[in-house]
Amino acid sequence: MWTVALLAVVLAWSTVMTVLGHLAAVVTLLPSLGLLLQQLTAAAHGSGAVPARAPAPEPAGHEEPQP
Repeated sequence: MWTVALLAVVLAWSTVMTVLGHLAAVVTLLPSLGLLLQQLTAAAHGSGAVPARAPAPEPAGHEEPQP
């Protein structure tokens, strides 16, 4: 729920900055706002990405003979 509130505050702030004529500040922050939206969307819908796992180590003493 806090993410929705945070998103609303950020978007409202951006709108106020645009209305007040601070277009340069808004343009500077657009990449950050895009990333925020992307992360919130991924968190809300589950990105489906599974973190990579390291291969399981082989038990000690079970090495194959070298030719």
